[in-house]
Amino acid sequence: MNRYLQMAELRQEVNEIIRQRAEQLQHNGVKAVDALHLACAETVGSSYFVTCDKRLINRCSALTMKVLNPVDFVLEANEDDPDQK
Repeated sequence: MNRYLQMAELRQEVNEIIRQRAEQLQHNGVKAVDALHLACAETVGSSYFVTCDKRLINRCSALTMKVLNPVDFVLEANEDDPDQK
């Protein structure tokens, strides 16, 4: 995990605003740790959140940020890449 953290271009520390957003997400049935990850991703302006958790994907359908499984993410990313057409 440390290797992947070193590759990260951006890190977001949890603050009170993120904690509050995570609580909102929890009220919609998202598990606490997932809610924190989602709240951090929203805070930094991520367009995508990639997960293998189908339950999480289903619970996040109303978010502006797209929550996708890895296969759907790759397919969508390739649609947007002019070099792949």
